Amino acid sequence: MGDREIDQQLVERAQRGDKRAFEMLVVKYQRKLTRLLSRFIRDSAEVEDVAQEAFIKAYRALPSFRGDSAFYTWLYRIGINTAKNYLVAMGRRAPTTTEFDSEDAETFEDGDQLRDVNTPEAELMSKQIANTVNETMQALPEELRTAITLREIEGLSYEDIATIMNCPIGTVRSRIFRARETIAERLRPLLGTSKDKRW
Repeated sequence: MGDREIDQQLVERAQRGDKRAFEMLVVKYQRKLTRLLSRFIRDSAEVEDVAQEAFIKAYRALPSFRGDSAFYTWLYRIGINTAKNYLVAMGRRAPTTTEFDSEDAETFEDGDQLRDVNTPEAELMSKQIANTVNETMQALPEELRTAITLREIEGLSYEDIATIMNCPIGTVRSRIFRARETIAERLRPLLGTSKDKRW
């Protein structure tokens, strides 16, 4: 039985009033949702609050969940909307980051090569590239920023992103393409690449 089927069984049990089943879904997805939300909200205490609010909203909306999409896709959409609403209420825009945490670095395939290039020049260039990417992503329109974050940072499929963003897959592909092009344009001077090359 696959992950989606297990989730669906837990959802159905929770819809029948089994609170333990919903708790199992919370335990399963709390870390993933928190990691997603931390890409939008910097303060870890605020992230925890927003994640908790998203789970409460999901629990209240559970009777309307029909299983058209995977549970985590539905939950991610609720989480992102909760984060956006929170940031609007606080008068802030969602920041974005491209920094890897230590866990990402351990599982990153080219991690050894990254660790070997520790010259001051390389570190300065890496920081400039990271800053340029971060600044460019923060300046992107919200739809582009959300699409590229879900794809590149969360690693979600185009189908899942389309469900989360409630738009056709073609729109998701277009948004991700436009976001990548904007980032590539800003990186050209740093990387010395020509217009016909992205990176």
